[in-house]
Amino acid sequence: MTQPTISAHVAKLEKRFGVELFFRRGRRVELTDFGRSLLETTHRLYDAEAEAMSLLAQGGSAYRGTLRICAVGPYNVMPMVREFRRMHPGVHVSMQMGDSREIVEQVLDYRGDVGVLVHAVEDPRIHCMPYRKQPLVIFCHRDHPLAARQTLSIVDLNAQAFVLREKGSTTRRVLEQVLGRNSVSVRCDVEIGSREAVYEAVAQGLGLGIVSATAYRPDERTVCLPIHCDELYTHVHVVCLKERRQSLLVSHFMQMAELLHQP
Repeated sequence: MTQPTISAHVAKLEKRFGVELFFRRGRRVELTDFGRSLLETTHRLYDAEAEAMSLLAQGGSAYRGTLRICAVGPYNVMPMVREFRRMHPGVHVSMQMGDSREIVEQVLDYRGDVGVLVHAVEDPRIHCMPYRKQPLVIFCHRDHPLAARQTLSIVDLNAQAFVLREKGSTTRRVLEQVLGRNSVSVRCDVEIGSREAVYEAVAQGLGLGIVSATAYRPDERTVCLPIHCDELYTHVHVVCLKERRQSLLVSHFMQMAELLHQP
């Protein structure tokens, strides 16, 4: 549909029911509170339609449809996708990567069916299931002064330069909390909004980095530091809307993730 056609439909809807769905500010439009409420209802309508189509397409145990997954990174979600595809080969999987805030928004806005992120979500609308505890590793360039040490403690990181993700990153938050509890202060000389970019920056000798153990990839340019700290970990969670827990594909994915769950 063209933009003028959509505008005409919206105007007709507003006139028929005597409501205002959008604030119009020049060329920009924003949903009113009433418009947002209606949007939530229509999302549920489309979800019910998709669930009905999945049920109708079901043949024996061969389910059909598309499952939309949002994840903070590929390392935890890919084993889930592999197992889910093994169990339901007829289901198409669509995946998007983003930060934790984006994932929660996508699930709440019905743009994502399930989400995989590295912290618990405290929202009454969200069903949040623990999946696995994930240790973090600190790594550096092979020529870094700390690289030759046989043992290190958190205190040895004092005054060191780090390459960190942006503020709001769960990994960064965990590191800063552990450092704070141990009265250790470090420098953030480089801040980057990408895990891959952080890794490359450390490999170029720009500072220390921290990633999950599952995300660390051995490289001749870098080494993991021998720091043993039980506090350095994140906890992977799988989330979906509470009202959609019984939706066909969502419920099967959550059940599969529960089977793979690692305490």
